This record gives sequence, structure tokens and C-alpha cells, in this order.
Amino acid sequence: MTLSNSRPNQSAQARSEPFKQAVSGTIRAMSGEADLEILFTGDRPGLSGSTVRLPDASRKLTERDVAITRGLGDSIALKLACHDAKTHARKQPSAPEARAIYDAVEQARCEALGALRMDGVAGNLTAMLDDRYRKANAPDITSREDAPLHDAIALMVRERLTGAPPPESAAKLVDMWRSWIEDKAGEALDRMVPRVENQTDFAAQIHDLLKALDMADEIGDRDETEDPEQSQDDGNNDESETGAEGEEDAGQEQSEPQDMEMSGEEQDAGETEGADSDMEEMSEQDMTDQAEDAGESMREDHPFSNRPPVSDYKAFTTQFDETVTAEDLCDIAELDRLRGFLDKQLTNLQGAVARLANRLQRKLMAKQNRSWDFDLEEGLLDTARLTRAVTDPMSPLAFKQERDTNFRDTVVTLLIDNSGSMRGRPITVAATCADILARTLERCGVKVEILGFTTKAWKGGQSREAWLAANKPASPGRLNDLRHIIYKSADAPWRRARRNLGLMMREGLLKENIDGEALTWAHERLLGRPEQRRILMMISDGAPVDDCTLSVNPGNYLERHLRHVIEEIENRSPVELIAIGIGHDVTRYYKRAVTIVDAEELAGAMTDQLADLFDDEVAPAKGRGRKRRRAGGGGR
Repeated sequence: MTLSNSRPNQSAQARSEPFKQAVSGTIRAMSGEADLEILFTGDRPGLSGSTVRLPDASRKLTERDVAITRGLGDSIALKLACHDAKTHARKQPSAPEARAIYDAVEQARCEALGALRMDGVAGNLTAMLDDRYRKANAPDITSREDAPLHDAIALMVRERLTGAPPPESAAKLVDMWRSWIEDKAGEALDRMVPRVENQTDFAAQIHDLLKALDMADEIGDRDETEDPEQSQDDGNNDESETGAEGEEDAGQEQSEPQDMEMSGEEQDAGETEGADSDMEEMSEQDMTDQAEDAGESMREDHPFSNRPPVSDYKAFTTQFDETVTAEDLCDIAELDRLRGFLDKQLTNLQGAVARLANRLQRKLMAKQNRSWDFDLEEGLLDTARLTRAVTDPMSPLAFKQERDTNFRDTVVTLLIDNSGSMRGRPITVAATCADILARTLERCGVKVEILGFTTKAWKGGQSREAWLAANKPASPGRLNDLRHIIYKSADAPWRRARRNLGLMMREGLLKENIDGEALTWAHERLLGRPEQRRILMMISDGAPVDDCTLSVNPGNYLERHLRHVIEEIENRSPVELIAIGIGHDVTRYYKRAVTIVDAEELAGAMTDQLADLFDDEVAPAKGRGRKRRRAGGGGR
């Protein structure tokens, strides 16, 4: 019986093995990389170093499954064969939205080169793209805000280069943007066709495309944005509002900067003597003031200073910010529909997360076993000492008292990044993990709050309009409208908030992320809670990004503020802060953090981090009333 049951599995593996070998050989041949390692796993497909990850072959391979897997392999192989990373990096825009368009169009170029030469590759890539956009719910979009602009542009570039229409699942997405893109940048798209073979010329043409789309101020200058000190200096003048005009424009205006540079050298030479004398006369107090103005870089040099850090972060206006509940953004019927969609998407994942959550619950419930202090002078009568109380009535130590269970008086806040880069599998997994962990911790008597953060609009919204109306004052600070979402408050039972988590599946919700202010908001909510122990868990997949704010402030403006907020919480707050980064190294920001490569690892990371925190609670017999802190910095 056992033998007969094992044969179908063995035969299925045997049938898929030639397919895997054929795909692996094709990838190595197309890419020209003979040493590539090709793995067929359940992880997200992609390239990491010299390892290619592809989805594992199912037992019953259909023609569609074969085409999708081959398309994924062809896409990776063409990127390796036709793409030069250094050339790409030299012209890559600094602003995230422009960078997303630049990267997507370059990928479309690489895939078009293969599709133009091999009809089979063209069919595989079409199947792969169709599957990708179906999984991203592209056929269900209803408005432009639900349709990513970079995807629409990349598909239109593909259409120009190969003549192939967008895949069926993405047709609606492209149609949402087609007329607008054609009106503004139709000629720029046409000029890309003869440049498809030359990556450098093609990259310059992408810059022209971005300028035609009114995104010239987002192209930036790589040399300047990589220098934080220079970015800070430039942040006080009008030139920082528009950034560089691209390498082509820089070449046309080369003579003018040279003249300015020469005049600057002459001025420096004339002022050197005066500057030296000024330095000699500078008082110690002046130098102290300058050290304080240097901000974060100076704090790095004095790690043992008790002086609280100073942040120059500000918001141009908070008039348009909002803190809303899920019901404020979506009606009940729509929330129910989105929740149903979430449940269908995660039938398989839910079991794995539930098992991890049950493991956490067993660990927590084990701590709830009753423990007592004996031989006390007052309390409950200890029946085990009853004989002694009768035989020796003068014995005073015949009472007992139950110990408190510290972790029961605990609240946990899950703060989830709702930015556009979380779209798809990451936000789906995050919503499911938050849902199941909230249920688990609630059964253990631990209150849970689930919060999300994003912005109301792309590229600034009403805050930017107010800044423009005020004649663009320099160094305006944050220029976007915050949207902070309460999916579940700490006091709300899980059954009432269950449907709210479906809101994360609403793709138009996910925009940009300003992590520092979101952490401050969640932290202040926790400080208002009555529980003795307060835990804040940040779940994010990247650094803070807001195109509009970064275009008129130093390039590290949002990141510097995030570091400031983290330092304040970790060093001066009773709130315990932990972080999980999805595909992004957050250990450089947080003392206690872990980074995961794939969204599927999120459930294990969340449960492990929480379990470790509760493991820090030693038996409270002698330690009650004493503040405990885990030694070390988890993720480092």
C-alpha cells in the first residue's frame, strides 16, 4: 500500500525533471551565464546573486503553467544578457516614482529584445505578464488611482517595440492611462523604437519621456543626491525645487557652471585670509553652537551624550492630514467583499500562519499556569498547612497568595506599511498575519491594535497645492497629506474588526510612506494606554519615500527624521520597539529588528519576535516592580 501511494509522487517528479532541466539550460544559454544556479522552490521568483528562483512545477503541469514558468525564466535571462547595471545606475532617477518608470521601461526593453528575435519567447513572456497582472487584480480596477502608472507606461513601451498588445488581464489598466500618456508623450514613445538596441541611448530617451510627462524635477542628479551634505546646502535655495534637468541638459549648459566654478575659486582665494582670522577669533561657544547645528552626524561622534537629539523635520501644513477608521474609507458591503477576497487568496497560507500562532499561544498560555507565594503572614489560607495551623496555632506562616502574570497586562500595536511597494503578496500576507495574531493574542488576554499608514495622494496632494499657492517657499518640509488608518483599536474585539483588514486589498489605498510620523502617531497612542507593558511592531518593506517632499528637501530628509524618532523611542520611552523588514534591511535603523527575504516568512518572523519578547519575562517572584529590558539588539 505504501509503495503504491509513493509511485504517483515519484512519477510526477520524474515527469517534471526533464522540464526543469530544459528550462535551466535555456536560462543559462540565453543569459550567457553558465554558472547560474536555478532553483525551483515555493519562494517568490527572482534573481539573487547567481541564483535564479522559479516556482516549483506542480504535479499536473498544464500548458499555461509551462508557459508562465518559461516566461519567468526568459525574463530573468534576458535581463542578464541585455542589461548593464552600471549604465542603468548612472542615469537612474532619484525620485521613487520616476525611478519605478525608469526600471519598468528598461525591463520592457530587455524583454522586447528577446521577443523580437524568438517567437516562443514572446509567447512565454505574454503568458507570464498575463499571470502577473491577474494576480495583482488588474482586471478589477475601476479608476486611475488603482492603476500603477509605471506598469501602464512599460506595457505601452512593449507595445511600441514589439507590436504586441498588452496582455488581456492588463488591458483595462493600460486603457485607464493610454489617452493621457499618448497626448503628453506619444512622440517620446515613438523615438524609443530605433534606440532599443543601445541601453545608453534608450536610457536618455526615458529621461525625455519623463520630461514629457512633467516629471523633469524627479529625474534628479545622481552625484548630488548621493552627497547628503551637499543636498542639505542646496535645500536652502530655489534650485532644490526642480533638481537637475538630466545629463543631456547638463551637457548643454556645461559652460555656465564652469564660469560659476571659476568665479567661486577666485572668491575663495580672496577670502582665505579673512576666513583664517575669523577662525582664530571664534569662541568656544560658537563652536558648540555649530556642533549642535550639525545634527545627526555630530550625535554619531558622541554616542554617550545625554543631550536629546534635535530634529529639523517639519510639515508645511497638517491641515489636510487625516486619521480614519476603515469604515470611513469604505462601506460595509465593500469591506465584506474585500475580506472575502482576502480569505480566498490565502487559503493555503492561513494554515501555516495559524500553526505558528498556535505555537505562540501555547507558549503564552504556559506562562498562565498558577504560581503562588507560600508561608505568608496574610492572604488565602493554605490548606496544605492546615494541619500545622491546628497543631501549632501560634505559627504565623499559614497563608498563600497567587502571583500576578505580568504579560496579561500588555498591549501590542502592529503598525503596517501601506505604501505602494507593498502591493500584491506582501500586503496580503501582512493582513493575514495581523488578523491571525490579533485573534491569538486576544485569546491569551493580550490586547492588540492594528494600524496602517500611507498618504492621501501621489506627489503631494493638497499640501503641495498650498505650497505652490504660497509661491514655493524654500525648505518647506513635508509636502504630502498623511493618511493614518485604524483597522482595529486595542479595545475593540477581533470579531468586530475582522472585516476591516480587507481594506488593505483595495489597491488604490496604497500610495507613499512617511515612516517617522507614523511611528510617532502609533507611539503616542500607546503612551495613552493604561497597560504596564506596551509593544510596538513596525512592518515595512522599505525606507520612507515621498516624491514631492524629497524633491524640495535634502535627499535624506525623511530617513533622518525616521532615525530621530526611532532613537527617541528606543532610548527615552517605556514602549518596546521591534521591526520586521520585508526584503529591506531595517537593522540599520532599529536596534531590535529582523529582515526577511520573502513575504511568506512574515508569519514566522512576527511570532518569533513576539515569543522572544515574552520570553524576556522572567519569573516575577523577586522582580516585581522592576523594569526589564532585553540585552542586545535583536536583529544586529
